[in-house]
Amino acid sequence: MDIEEDIRSLQLDSAEDNNGVVIPDDVKPEEVDKSEKIEEIEKSNEMDEDPKQEVQAQPSQAEPTVRNREIPPVQDQQDELDNQKRHLNVVFIGHVDAGKSTTGGQILFLSGQVDERTIQKYEKEAKDKSRESWYMAYIMDTNEEERVKGKTVEVGRAHFETESTRFTILDAPGHKSYVPNMISGASQADVGVLVISARKGEFETGYERGGQTREHVQLAKTLGVTKLLVVVNKMDDPTVNWAKERYDEIESKMIPFLRQSGYNVKKDVMFLPISGLIGTNLQTRVDKSICSWWDGPCLFEALDAVEVPLRDPNGPFRMPILDKFKDMGTVVMGKVEFGSVREGDSLLVMPNKDQVKVVAVFIDENRVRRAGPGENLRIRLSGVEEEDILSGFVLSSVANPVPTVIEFVAQLQILELLDNAIFTAGYKAVLHIHSVVEECEIVELLQQIDPKTKKPMKKKVLFVKNGAVVVCRVQVTNTICVEKFSDFPQLGRFTLRSEGKTVAVGKVTGV
Repeated sequence: MDIEEDIRSLQLDSAEDNNGVVIPDDVKPEEVDKSEKIEEIEKSNEMDEDPKQEVQAQPSQAEPTVRNREIPPVQDQQDELDNQKRHLNVVFIGHVDAGKSTTGGQILFLSGQVDERTIQKYEKEAKDKSRESWYMAYIMDTNEEERVKGKTVEVGRAHFETESTRFTILDAPGHKSYVPNMISGASQADVGVLVISARKGEFETGYERGGQTREHVQLAKTLGVTKLLVVVNKMDDPTVNWAKERYDEIESKMIPFLRQSGYNVKKDVMFLPISGLIGTNLQTRVDKSICSWWDGPCLFEALDAVEVPLRDPNGPFRMPILDKFKDMGTVVMGKVEFGSVREGDSLLVMPNKDQVKVVAVFIDENRVRRAGPGENLRIRLSGVEEEDILSGFVLSSVANPVPTVIEFVAQLQILELLDNAIFTAGYKAVLHIHSVVEECEIVELLQQIDPKTKKPMKKKVLFVKNGAVVVCRVQVTNTICVEKFSDFPQLGRFTLRSEGKTVAVGKVTGV
C-alpha cells in the first residue's frame, strides 16, 4: 500500500524534515471551472433589522430567535459584483491568553462591524470588572461566563469583508479544557490564524510540552486547515517593544515545529507581527516609526492573498450537522463540504436515512436560492423532527449518500500516549471526525508503516509506541458517517483523544 498517493504534494515537500512521519492532509482538489461558481442571491429584507444584531459575534450553538419568523422572499440576483466575492472561514487558534478574542474583536471594529458606542460600552464593562484590557475580547466573547473568566468557551462566530473576500471568523477557545470546542471550530475552517504572544514568558508557556500552541497546530493540520498565518501578538508590550530579536526568536523556534506537524513552511505558512489590542498592522501596515524593520503586509492583506483550493460545486452534497433547533420547522446548521444545495432539493439525513426537503437556505442572515461548498448555512427542512437529528449527522445527496459504519480501517499516527499506555488492540479513546464525537476502540492492528520507506512492514504488529504509523481497524459505539480520505478528505480525517489529550491523528482508508 503506497500511502503517499493520499497525501498532497505540499506535504511531500516537508516529509524529509518530518523524519518520515505521515500526517493526514488534503488531497488535491479537482480543477473546477470558475464559470461554475455558485450563484448567490442579493441580501434579503431581513437585513433591514437593527444592524447591531448582526455585528455581535454569534456563539456556535444556535438559539431559536425571532429573526426568521417571517420568511422573506428570495430576491432576484442583482448585486452581482458583491456576490462574486469568495468566502473563507478563518479560525483563530493558539494558547490561552495569546489574544485571539481581542484580535478578532479589533478586526470587527476596524472593518466597521462594531460601532464606537458599543466599544465604549464594553470598555466601561471591562473597567467595572477591573479588566481594562479585555474590552475588545467582549466583541467575540458574548456570554457572561466568558467575560468573567476572560476565557473563550464556545466557538465565537462573526463576519467581516474586505474588497475581495467575505470572511467568517471562528474564535476557538485556547484553554485545554475546551479543546473539543476548538476542534469543532477548526473543522469548519479553510485558513488558520495562529496567535502567539510575544510577551516574555507567555510564548514559552504556550510552546513548551503541554502548551496549547503545539496541540492546536497539530489539530489544525489534521482537521484540514492547510494555510496558516502565524501572528506574533503583543509586540507593543513593554517586555518586547517591537524588538526584531524577539520576533526572530519566536519564528526560528516555530518553523521546525510547523514542519514536523506537516506544514510546508515556504508555501503554506506566513509570519507577521501585530498588536491586537491597539490594532497595529491589522488593517493598515505598521508605521515605520513604530516598527522600522517590518516591510511585509498587514493581516488584512495577508488574508486577502491566501489561496485555498476550489471545491467542486457539482459533487455529491455533504454537510455535517453542527447544531439544530426549531424555528417554523426544523433548522440545521453546518458547513457545506461538497456539492451545492438549492431550495426544493430532496436530501437524506444520515445515518437515519430520513428523506427531507429543503424549505429555505440562509447564509448568515440572508435567504438565498442556492449555496455551494465552503459556506456556513442554516437550512430549514421539512420531513424530519428536530429531536430526530443529532450533531454529527450528515445532510447528504439522495443519489450518492454518505457511507454509514460502526467499523472502519484507518491509518493512524501516534503522537503522544498517556504515561504507561500501550497502543494495542483493545485501546479505547474518543474519536473526533468532522462534527462527530464518539467513543471508539481499536479492535485490530493490521500493519505498521516504515517511516523511512512509507511501505508496510512485513512483521506482525501487536503494539506500537509514540511516533509510530500504523494501519488498524477502529470500532465505534454508534453508527457514524465517514468517507475514505482519498474520496472526501474533510470527512475522512480524524483525531483520537484520551483524558483531555490528543494521542493520535489519522485518516480513514477503508469503509
